[in-house]
Amino acid sequence: MVDDQYHAQHEIVMVNRHTLDVSGVIHVESFDSEEFLLNTECGYLAIRGRDLHIKTLNLEQGKVAIEGSLFDVGYLDEGTHTVEKAKGFFSRLFR
Repeated sequence: MVDDQYHAQHEIVMVNRHTLDVSGVIHVESFDSEEFLLNTECGYLAIRGRDLHIKTLNLEQGKVAIEGSLFDVGYLDEGTHTVEKAKGFFSRLFR
C-alpha cells in the first residue's frame, strides 16, 4: 500500500536563500520573524531564518511565500503534538 501523503500536491521552491514558495499548505500553525511552522499536505514543515515575513498567503490555493534570510527548512516527525514537534525541532538546532 502506498502512503497517501506521497500523492499530495506539495512543492517547495527556494530562490537564493531569500524567498521560499510553498504549495500544498493546509494551515499556518505559527510564525514570527525567526520561525514558521506550516501544516502541509506532506506533514509539518518548519522554516527557520532571520527577518522572515509572509510575502503572500492564499490558503484557498494552499500557497505561502516567505521572504527573509533562510537558514533551515525541514519536516517534523509524525506522531507528536504540534507544539512538542516545534520545540523539539528547534531545541535540537540550538544545542
